[in-house]
Amino acid sequence: MLTIGLTHYLVLAAMLFCFGVLVMITKRNAVGVLLGAELVLNASNVNLVAFSRYQIGTLDGQILALFGVVLAAAEAAVAIAIFVNYYHETRTIDVDKAAALRG
Repeated sequence: MLTIGLTHYLVLAAMLFCFGVLVMITKRNAVGVLLGAELVLNASNVNLVAFSRYQIGTLDGQILALFGVVLAAAEAAVAIAIFVNYYHETRTIDVDKAAALRG
């Protein structure tokens, strides 16, 4: 029977991190970049919980992961507000056009 160990969690987190960075690099719209950032934050949460799971008698990783989820929610709310304002000004969500707002 296959037992799931720490290595499996670390591989999953590494894959999530790589996919998140890839999405942030390749997407041209603001929503895609936000989704990539969320994947990167979730990869760090998987690492925190996995290391905490294999450390006996402590919940530090779960508590830090909970703060990470709260941070991700706050970041998403602020980013969506910025994107809505940006779309209102430019009528596009292409992040390459953001340089025109520098004034």
